[in-house]
Amino acid sequence: MDAAPWAISGSYLEACNCEAICPCRRIDGKAGGRSTYGECTGALSWIVEEGRAGDVDLADMRVVITCRYHDDEPGSPWIYLLLVDARGSEAQRQALSDIFTGRLGGTATKQFPWAFKESELLGVEAVGIERQQQGADHDGAARTEPALSRCAAGAGDRARRGAG
Repeated sequence: MDAAPWAISGSYLEACNCEAICPCRRIDGKAGGRSTYGECTGALSWIVEEGRAGDVDLADMRVVITCRYHDDEPGSPWIYLLLVDARGSEAQRQALSDIFTGRLGGTATKQFPWAFKESELLGVEAVGIERQQQGADHDGAARTEPALSRCAAGAGDRARRGAG
């Protein structure tokens, strides 16, 4: 896909092995600190509620990244696996891949550590991804329950091991 203009909005959920709130998060362009235990393993997920890449509609598509990095490896490179929504067309899956790897530029190259620093992409797989809102908690914020298909969960195991 050529460098198409793109924009997406929707919901985001992350879970990692750090203590909450993840100390390695980059906030307002400021680098975060070390992970809680020296190695971060996690999954980051998005539901695109509205979005396009060029003329490709991305509404209702889902994306998950399973990842790891170790604080003491030189440059703390991210090792990650990108999982894109199998329900999407080839054009939708390619657009999601291009956005979430940073190939289409834009804010991804400023926000996603795997796009702006050294990283190793283990692969891109089209899988079934489920993540549903489950009502609201006591302060009115929506609770999100992640649920990945068995195929996606197996793919995440490969990212945690750092093998392809």
